[in-house]
Amino acid sequence: MTRKFTLGKDERLKSRKLIDELFDKGQKFSTGFFRVHFLFNESAESKLQFGAGVSNKNFKKAVDRNRIKRLTKEAWRLQKNELNEKLLLSGKMMNVFLIYTGKTIPEYSGVFETITKIINKLTKTIPG
Repeated sequence: MTRKFTLGKDERLKSRKLIDELFDKGQKFSTGFFRVHFLFNESAESKLQFGAGVSNKNFKKAVDRNRIKRLTKEAWRLQKNELNEKLLLSGKMMNVFLIYTGKTIPEYSGVFETITKIINKLTKTIPG
């Protein structure tokens, strides 16, 4: 099986209904400067859907918020395959939303390490 290092349209969490359900019924934990919300879902388009957000309160400029989201999406895109493979084996579907809670714009290396920890923690939560 070849690894796809993409973050396609069907892998993005965009539906307001799914996001609301994720925040209402999902589980959450914090790691580093991210708060992670996740939910095992039955009605998803893809096995693994992902979204990222940054507070308007902490970062007034859209340029800064977009930069942090880009760094987060890139780190996720490169590392999600391990989690995706585990989901395929278990037959589960998962929605994940990361909220950046830091006060400063992070370096990519810090984001990459934190996403690694998040993916490892999420992998351990998958039953079976």
